[in-house]
Amino acid sequence: MTTMPRRPSPATLPAVGYDPDTLTLSIQFQSSPRVYRYAKVPEDEYQALMAAQSVGRYFLQNIKDQYDEV
Repeated sequence: MTTMPRRPSPATLPAVGYDPDTLTLSIQFQSSPRVYRYAKVPEDEYQALMAAQSVGRYFLQNIKDQYDEV
């Protein structure tokens, strides 16, 4: 089951969720209601995203072009 927990006052990503059963990362950007889903994302990558000082920058550098959008 994918959850979309809210992060406190994010600059660009108001909701990020992760399903460890399917290795699916779900992201909603502040500028759009659409939820983007990325396949085969290891859980440690999700944890690093959530711990990043800038989740938007981390997303752009480590996830956007590294994992397939589904």
